Amino acid sequence: MRGPTERGAPKSKTIKNPSAEVVCLVDDDPSVRKSVGRLLESAGYTVNSFSDPKPFLEHLAKSSVPVAVLDIWMESMTGMELLAHLCARSPETRVIFITGHEDPAAQATVMQAGAFGFLIKPFDDNEFLGLVDRALGHGTAQAAGKD
Repeated sequence: MRGPTERGAPKSKTIKNPSAEVVCLVDDDPSVRKSVGRLLESAGYTVNSFSDPKPFLEHLAKSSVPVAVLDIWMESMTGMELLAHLCARSPETRVIFITGHEDPAAQATVMQAGAFGFLIKPFDDNEFLGLVDRALGHGTAQAAGKD
């Protein structure tokens, strides 16, 4: 199996599946990009993976992004700052946050700002894939993390 497309990272691999729906993954941890990317690919999604928010924003300027999976704590820009850019530039993009740190204040902030979901790593694969599926409009259940 080939890995997700990487932008803003030293090594990159390209996934070719033109019929698959695209999910953008922005996380500065290479192991998370690799594992979450493979999980998404195993479910049939095409993954555009970014190690830094800036190349993702460049991609957003040129391409439609239906769903973005963002780490909340990154070095160059937080996921919350990136969400503000998305709300201004692409309000139709559904955003799912993943984080390794339980942070109720951050969760409340991003959910109030319009995030579709919030999961703490390690998360249940099926819960995550169901959330992505609903974000793409394929399900009727409420988004995870919303009260």
